[in-house]
Amino acid sequence: DRDGAFAGRGFYNGHSRIALRVLTADPDEAVDEAFFERRIAEAVRLRREVLRLDEVTDAYRVIHSEGDGLSGLVVDRFAGTLVIEYFSAGMFRQRDLIRRCLDRHFPGSTLYWFAEEHVQKQESFDCRAPEAPPPGVITEHGIRFRVAPGSKHKTGFFLDQRDNRRLLAQLCPGKRVLDLCCNTGGFAVYAKTLGQAEEVIGVDLDEEVIDLAKQNANLNQTRIRFVQADLFAWLRDIRPSGQLFDVVILDPSKQTRDREEIDFALKRYLDMNRLALMAVAPGGVFLTCSCTGLVSEEEFLHMLRKAAWQAGRQLQVLTVRGAGADHPYLLHVPEGRYLKAVFCRVF
Repeated sequence: DRDGAFAGRGFYNGHSRIALRVLTADPDEAVDEAFFERRIAEAVRLRREVLRLDEVTDAYRVIHSEGDGLSGLVVDRFAGTLVIEYFSAGMFRQRDLIRRCLDRHFPGSTLYWFAEEHVQKQESFDCRAPEAPPPGVITEHGIRFRVAPGSKHKTGFFLDQRDNRRLLAQLCPGKRVLDLCCNTGGFAVYAKTLGQAEEVIGVDLDEEVIDLAKQNANLNQTRIRFVQADLFAWLRDIRPSGQLFDVVILDPSKQTRDREEIDFALKRYLDMNRLALMAVAPGGVFLTCSCTGLVSEEEFLHMLRKAAWQAGRQLQVLTVRGAGADHPYLLHVPEGRYLKAVFCRVF
C-alpha cells in the first residue's frame, strides 16, 4: 500500500479495466500450483460436502470467481461436461494447471472452455475455444433439461435460478402461467412438472432457445406452448382480448455491462415490467428478475415501484432472492451478488 505494507498478491494487468485481481491477502501464501489446488478443492468441497448438491442435481457452479477466491474464473458442471469461462488474462495463463486440478475432482469429464470476445479484447488475450461438445442432458430436482455448452447463451444453462425455479413451482398448482423471456424453458418446465400448472405459455425472441425449450418440454413429457416473439409486441397484442395470467415470470437477459448505460437498462426494465404487470390477474404472482450486476437491488426495487404505479397495480413483495448457494459472493465484493429475483403478489 502507500505506506509500503503488504496488501495482497494477485494478477496485475495494465490493459484491463480491473488492473489488479487480488487472490490472497496472506503475505506468506504464494500463488502457485498448490494455491490453485487448495482453492479448487475447497470450492468442490463446498458444493459436494456442505451444500450436498450431488443429491439433487448433476449440474451446478463449481467455481464462482471472487466468491471462491479465484477472481476471473467461472466453472459450471453439466453432468459429464465441465464448462470453463475465463474473465481474466491471469486465469487464462494458468489454464493448463486449472484443467489438471479439475480433472482430479471430475475424472473423465469432457472439458470445454471459452472467453467472451469483449473480455478477450479488454484483457488482451486470445482464447480459442475447442469444438463444442454435443448437447447433453442434466437432471435438476428430477426434471431433465437439454443443455448446449458452446451456444451463444453463456455456459449452456442458467444454473443460478435453480432454487428460484423450485419456489416458483410451489406457487403454480392449477394456475395459468406465463413465462416471459423463457430462454430454454427452465421456469416453464418447472411450473408444469413440479408445479402442476393447468396451462403454461413461454415467450422468447430467440428462435434457437425456443427450439431447445420445446425439446425440454418433450424430455419431461409435458405440454407447454412456446411462442417465438418479441415480448413487447406479444404483450400489447394480447391486451385487447383481456387475457390475464395467475403467475407471470419475467427473466430477461443482462441489459448492460457498461456503467454509462445503467439509466438505459433501468428504462428498459421499467418498460418490460410495466407491460408484464398488466398481464397478471388480481391476486396473482409476479416473479421479476435482473441478472444485470451493475443494477443494484435498491435500484431494481425502485424501478419496480415506478412500473407498478404506471401500470396502476399494487405490489405485495413476498421475498427477494438471489442466486443459489453455489454462486457465493464475498461481502467486500458486492458485485458478485448480481441476481435479483423478486416474488410479488399483484393487486
